[in-house]
Amino acid sequence: MPIRPEHRFFYPIDWAQLSAVIRFGRARGCCEGCGRPHGQMVYHLGDGRWWDADANRWRDGWGRRIRIAPGTEILSRVRRTRVVLAAAHRNHDTSNNADANLAAFCQRCHMIHDRPEHQRRRWRTLFRRKALGDLFGGPYT
Repeated sequence: MPIRPEHRFFYPIDWAQLSAVIRFGRARGCCEGCGRPHGQMVYHLGDGRWWDADANRWRDGWGRRIRIAPGTEILSRVRRTRVVLAAAHRNHDTSNNADANLAAFCQRCHMIHDRPEHQRRRWRTLFRRKALGDLFGGPYT
């Protein structure tokens, strides 16, 4: 994921190299959450289940092999997505760049990992807007 210009100073100057080591050195180009391969088109059902072309198997959202019952209509629900790995901070602290605090996640796993943080930030933004509306403009509408 691209870093916003206003947040760039939170990251070390060698972030691109550190991220590459995590994504391609330690994780070997696969998501550490679900195992999806970087840079490839992956067929998925939208609920986390995806087709692993290397193993010719369906996998769930955590990379475990699953079986889909014969006769299940899935072809109408199949979508394609290009997988892009990103280095993520496990504790959301951008100043902690220890190896154990960094993970290589695909888009889906990264969004799932960041969901509580995004909800917290959303609540804080709405709370701040409401407080500013009450302070300067009377009741917030």
